[in-house]
Amino acid sequence: MIREIVKIDEEKCNGCGDCVPGCAEGAIQIIDGKAKLLAENLCDGLGACLGTCPMDAITIEKRAADEFDEEAVEAHLGKAHAPQAAAAAHGGGCPSAAIRSFEAPKPAHHGGGCPSSRLMNFDQKAEAEQESGSRQSQLRQWPVQMSLVPPTAPFLKNSDLLLAADCAPFAYADFHKDLLKGKALLIGCPKLDDGKAYLEKLTAMIQQNDLQRLTVVHMEVPCCSGLIAIAQQAIAASGKDVPFETIRIGIQGDIK
Repeated sequence: MIREIVKIDEEKCNGCGDCVPGCAEGAIQIIDGKAKLLAENLCDGLGACLGTCPMDAITIEKRAADEFDEEAVEAHLGKAHAPQAAAAAHGGGCPSAAIRSFEAPKPAHHGGGCPSSRLMNFDQKAEAEQESGSRQSQLRQWPVQMSLVPPTAPFLKNSDLLLAADCAPFAYADFHKDLLKGKALLIGCPKLDDGKAYLEKLTAMIQQNDLQRLTVVHMEVPCCSGLIAIAQQAIAASGKDVPFETIRIGIQGDIK
């Protein structure tokens, strides 16, 4: 039949995933870094996902396509046999693209006093655990891959933002304790990823959020300096005055 259906321009798509939660039918997912229409019969053609795409990569076209099938949607979301799966799908499709913020772990004991006292107790406990070899993750959000994080992600608001090269957390053993604690995190590779898309997205993030600071953690290899250039250009393009610093990690895991 001839009907209206979603069309995705993969050349424009940057894989940010903003469109995934915009599709209540779960018809769109991020596959190999690009938004894909999983099946024609899952798309109602109404275009609820259009307004969520920052790259204008999604349009509606009229062409021969399979008829929209509500029963197929029900089966796809798993309503009949897996209520939990259905709930997850309605929450935004692919779990890897769902925006999540984590609360800091509570102290093991519950004493009285002001919150600052409890924070001090937690820090002391964490330090004791680190001395004994047990480490607490300092990650407070998901996702972390820059291509998946929209500029409107709530954890970016008023954040101390850490932009790290993909390799840095593997090279620097104390990444969580020394560099990540108390910060929002984005990771990317200036050599393997789309630098232009990163520049546009980071510029939007800076414009839309009152960042306290932007720190770039990069490796000592020459290609990794591209991440610094992206951050500097994004700050300049945003028109915002954002404190900026860089940290260089050696390939043997030391801070240069």
